[in-house]
Amino acid sequence: MSLKRIGKHLLGNRSRVRRAFPPQSLARIERAITSSEASHAGQIRFVVEGALDGAPLFRNQSARERAIDVFAQLRIWDTEHNNGVLIYLLLADRDVEIVVDRGIDRHVGATGWETICQMMEAHFRAGRFEQGVIAGIEAVTSHLQAHFPGDDTNANELPDAPVVL
Repeated sequence: MSLKRIGKHLLGNRSRVRRAFPPQSLARIERAITSSEASHAGQIRFVVEGALDGAPLFRNQSARERAIDVFAQLRIWDTEHNNGVLIYLLLADRDVEIVVDRGIDRHVGATGWETICQMMEAHFRAGRFEQGVIAGIEAVTSHLQAHFPGDDTNANELPDAPVVL
């Protein structure tokens, strides 16, 4: 556990999230998810967490481990076609993780998801948070359209609104 990481997380509060994602940005991200899901049978959730606190921080929980916890807590795995996708941003670390259910993962694989994460992180390093998330949603959408094409009966199984932790 590094003192530098602890410091970033202790200083990474909700106001940092509000600066990176003001309400109008969160609304545009929600619309991007809604629009995306109209074109395929998959489900996308976006979660941004300003910083870890308490036990997860002092256990040195990685962004990946935290994203897996959030994936389970939000029941993203609980979709009819096992095609839920979580885009998770741990803002203090500027680390993006994509956690997916087995239905879509078998088609794309870890390398495909990591490519999207790296592209998003490049946007974030440049301070383009909203653009990075929307570009990530668009990239995920292309995989979902290819492997889970939609029809007129696409059910919206999970909320589209971004989650701020």
